[in-house]
Amino acid sequence: MSEFILLALISFLFLFLLLTVLGVVLYSGLFTEVIIRTGSSPIKNITIAYKFKQGSYKDSGAVFTESCSIGPKLSSIGVYYDDPKQVPAEKCRYIAGSVLSEGEEKPSEELLKLYEKYGFKIFSFPAVTHVVMTTFPHNTFLSIFLANWRVYPQMGSYIKERKLCAHPFLELYRGDLIYYICPLARQGDFYVPEMRETERRQKEKEEDSEDRQTDITGADSVSDITESRETSMATSVATSVAPQEQEDDNRSDGSGKGSSDSVGSGSSFEDLDLEVIEEVVPAVVNKGQNVTSEEQGPIPVEGEE
Repeated sequence: MSEFILLALISFLFLFLLLTVLGVVLYSGLFTEVIIRTGSSPIKNITIAYKFKQGSYKDSGAVFTESCSIGPKLSSIGVYYDDPKQVPAEKCRYIAGSVLSEGEEKPSEELLKLYEKYGFKIFSFPAVTHVVMTTFPHNTFLSIFLANWRVYPQMGSYIKERKLCAHPFLELYRGDLIYYICPLARQGDFYVPEMRETERRQKEKEEDSEDRQTDITGADSVSDITESRETSMATSVATSVAPQEQEDDNRSDGSGKGSSDSVGSGSSFEDLDLEVIEEVVPAVVNKGQNVTSEEQGPIPVEGEE
């Protein structure tokens, strides 16, 4: 009998624990409807104290804990600059800290010095009229995990489907709500100096690599052009020399025959000259007056005396 009571008590405790955990998860926002909308920002221009970090977003909790310990009554804020689906976790960049003032209110000098004492830096974000945003209940520590699990996929799909230029992602923890905000304008004003510096260095590194690649490609192309020119010149020289050599050979082969023919035909050339002279001279004379061949006399022949 005592064993049955003990088993029933254990079962009751297990069921009670299960229901408690389920209640906490439900209270944390497990089935809360996520409504993504575009409109005006829920916050005005703000001044923040932050620390810039590079690494996995899971490690941001340490900075949030530190900033909350310095100003427990202040709202917390985080800004995430990289998409963890496209950028390795160790290269993701973010800031985390506290909101010191909002709107026309100025933060006190004591508060500024207190945060600066612990290594925080001061920066201001402008008021933005158009943002993509949603909210999620911040009732327990589980709310943060549930929000990240449910909000970011829907927010990313909303931006992608509408082809919006929205970045970076802001998380503002205020009271019992977490505000997820993504600016549609003045995005550059949400980049802290450290982030701009890393962007500049990365851009210079990419430009240097492109210049080096261009230099290598240019050198290869110049060598290819030089080689092709040398090849074409060698081919043209060889082509022009070959017919000349062949012509010289032909001349050398027929030199004996040509000389003998010229020597042997010397008298025929003289006869040809005589015939030409006999035909041309009468035509010239007839242009002046009619002179018979007897009156004209013998036609002098070149070479006769």
